[in-house]
Amino acid sequence: MSATSRHAYRAASVAERPRVWVSQPLFDDIVSRLHAYFDVVQAPDVREHDEAAIAAALREVDGALVTLNERIGEREIANAPKLRAVANVGVGYDNLDVGALQSRGIVATNTPDVLTETTADFGFALMMAAARRVTESERHLRGGKWTGWNFKGLLGADLHRSTLGILGMGRIGQGIAKRASGFDMQVLYHNRSRLPADVEGAYKASYVDFDTLLARADHLVLVLPYSPQTHHIVDAAALAKMKPTATLTNIARGGIVDEAALAEALGSGRLAAAALDVFEGEPAVDPRLLALDNIVLTPHIASGSLSTRRAMVTLAVDNLIAALGAGPDAGRPPTPIVPVTQGGDAGKRAGAA
Repeated sequence: MSATSRHAYRAASVAERPRVWVSQPLFDDIVSRLHAYFDVVQAPDVREHDEAAIAAALREVDGALVTLNERIGEREIANAPKLRAVANVGVGYDNLDVGALQSRGIVATNTPDVLTETTADFGFALMMAAARRVTESERHLRGGKWTGWNFKGLLGADLHRSTLGILGMGRIGQGIAKRASGFDMQVLYHNRSRLPADVEGAYKASYVDFDTLLARADHLVLVLPYSPQTHHIVDAAALAKMKPTATLTNIARGGIVDEAALAEALGSGRLAAAALDVFEGEPAVDPRLLALDNIVLTPHIASGSLSTRRAMVTLAVDNLIAALGAGPDAGRPPTPIVPVTQGGDAGKRAGAA
């Protein structure tokens, strides 16, 4: 082979490398692993990609590494004939139309497990902050309103020996229940399906129906996936069934709670306190919530420890490499949202890059 031919061959080989899009700046040292297998196009800064921008980014790529900020459905993939895999950095994936992706043979993955303990830690912290009025007390002090110790000032609710209600008893819900044992809390839960007896026993948790959960919980924590069926599952009617002394904590997804109804319940004293890490229109927050003192508000940071976020990106990178048929797990991404069927279309498309 002549030097010219070898040069042309190398150029063609480079041109044929799969191409992937990374939608946000993540951790460069982890994302750099993609360069061994693919040509990488990465957003240079944190940005909000609209539908047209996402569609344009996906048009010429074989795979994508995306965050919860990027919504990918029929319109975004309509003109993306090469797209074979979408790796989501997050355990939740309501930003992905999984049915649309699956119908096109596009493998979708998420990052469960690696954020369970960190998210459970934060959920418990939010619950405690709401119950003991931590952020309200800090604002009171910083605002110069504290004039001296007051025996009845800013009284909150105890967690120890209270009743914890968990709506959604998956990995993170079980993590919350595990932490509750140290506070000698009675744990009640409601789930789509009842857990096996040995799992209930391990967490000292009792299954109850939804209405009973609402009525008996001193502290209700929401850890269920968002879906059309769970949209506004905690609405005005549900809030009316809760104790007026109760607290509500949402570390699941915005849209599970009717925020207008919650603001009304908190403002009227119908509910004692709440803590939200997620919001229906995030990053916008209902101004009625912002005006309340008896609510703790955080900007979707439940999984936000450095080690956990690095683990999430590592798993997403592993998923994308494998889903595009490269690396030691070629064709077998560690955590597909829908299992990859090697004999089906998705399996064929993931099998070789």
